[in-house]
Amino acid sequence: MTNQKQQRYRFTEAPIWELQRKYYEELGMKAWNNDQVPQYITSNPMIATAYAEMIFGFLRDRVNLNDSMEPVTILEIGAGAGRFAFHVLHELCELKDYTGIELPPFRYVMTDLAAKNVEAWRQHPALQGYIQQGLLDFATFDAVHDTDLALVVSETTIQAGDLAQPLIIVANYFFDGIPQELLYVGDGKIFESDVLVELPEGSESMPPSDILQNMKLEYVYQRAPEYEEPTYPYRDVIALYQQELEDSHILFPTNGLTLLDRLDQWSSAGMVLLTADKGDHRLDNWKFAGPPELIFHGSFSLTTNYHAIQYVYEQRGGEILFPPHHYKNINIGCFLMLDAPGRYVNTRLAYRQFIERFGPDEFYCMKEWVDQRIDTMGMQQILGFWRLGGYDAEFFIQSAKAISALLPDANDEELLDLKHGIYKMWSAYYVMEQRYDLALDAGLILFEMDCYEDAKWFLEQSVEVEEEEPVPTVLYCLAICCYELEMDDLALAYTRRALVLEPDHEEALALLAALGESV
Repeated sequence: MTNQKQQRYRFTEAPIWELQRKYYEELGMKAWNNDQVPQYITSNPMIATAYAEMIFGFLRDRVNLNDSMEPVTILEIGAGAGRFAFHVLHELCELKDYTGIELPPFRYVMTDLAAKNVEAWRQHPALQGYIQQGLLDFATFDAVHDTDLALVVSETTIQAGDLAQPLIIVANYFFDGIPQELLYVGDGKIFESDVLVELPEGSESMPPSDILQNMKLEYVYQRAPEYEEPTYPYRDVIALYQQELEDSHILFPTNGLTLLDRLDQWSSAGMVLLTADKGDHRLDNWKFAGPPELIFHGSFSLTTNYHAIQYVYEQRGGEILFPPHHYKNINIGCFLMLDAPGRYVNTRLAYRQFIERFGPDEFYCMKEWVDQRIDTMGMQQILGFWRLGGYDAEFFIQSAKAISALLPDANDEELLDLKHGIYKMWSAYYVMEQRYDLALDAGLILFEMDCYEDAKWFLEQSVEVEEEEPVPTVLYCLAICCYELEMDDLALAYTRRALVLEPDHEEALALLAALGESV
């Protein structure tokens, strides 16, 4: 459109959804650069560990219940940057190796609407080992329309009736970003809320993110008796809303529910849904709710109506787990849509231990607090929080300066724990599209600790991988490492490289003299 006239749409058919789709298809992995689309809260090692523990518990339950050793498929919908999947697989494999328990084989399938993302995962260095072991596969998947799943690596297709084991579905920040119905409840009647959309002038040449942030939305209402008909598939939950709500706007997840119904057809044994989102499962939180507010972050998101999904599947005999306390940033649910779900003791216990007692929402709240106070923390506090977060690289990057300042007063035990943590972090590091030189930070910290052999390895990783010319200080540190390790020829080579970039580098000149060489 080239003018600013309003056009009326059903909310689920408004152009916001097509713009959302284009945003992700065009940007691919770059959508998560600079946290433009938030990813940390559902991609850090702590939340991945919680999911891995629940999946591990489920695998144990399957063995205990029926001795089935058929493979279990774990389907992540909207896997985004891919970091979450990597951390889940890393932790799941560690649990399996540590316990030595015989489990059914499993296969993790990462999916996304954007083909660019699928190709990027397939080429990512951190995922190659899982691909080669047959633990990981990929597929493009349109969650609103597709019924089958064409796997890229195995070149097979999953469709109705193919799976002997229950399907595990992972859907983080997913249900809030697919088309939803917008209903209004008033005087015991259901109204559909249409939206009047006014696009900004010149929108035909704007990127999707700019159009989304500058468009104007206005809501209008019309009676929608079809939702009140006995034949409407989700009539029971609508009837509950008519009875309990007044003057309330309801985002109704029709597409989310129909997707789950389609996926449920893949296995006659049922399914498990693990999901995290800004979403309410309490009916009271939808009372007197106003029109939805689009939260912009490159794309946009809304509040997920977990209550509707929970109600529908509880009516069908499922057991749904949500925390008994209120969430601040993300609400995490475990939906056991299985025969006799109470028998899945290990799965339910893992939810209690890793979500309900202290979970990713509590951790993220603490991290927001810690991030503002890193400079006031002692070494034990930093190490303790880093350990709590699963030796997360992002926290190390944020705290590297504070760690460096604390090194002179650190005791031997703290230094050993710090060194151990660096290796644990590196073993589970997933490089994002927007690179950060983690090896450099790790190498410099180890250098300051006089761990020259370890520092040399990390600093060489930095020099080899980074495309930009290394700074003279890094080359000098490498030269010192080699000097201390009695590798004089290599020390001399790094010293001369540093002096080519900075001929007056005093420390490098002094090292050159100590090596018995002159400029």
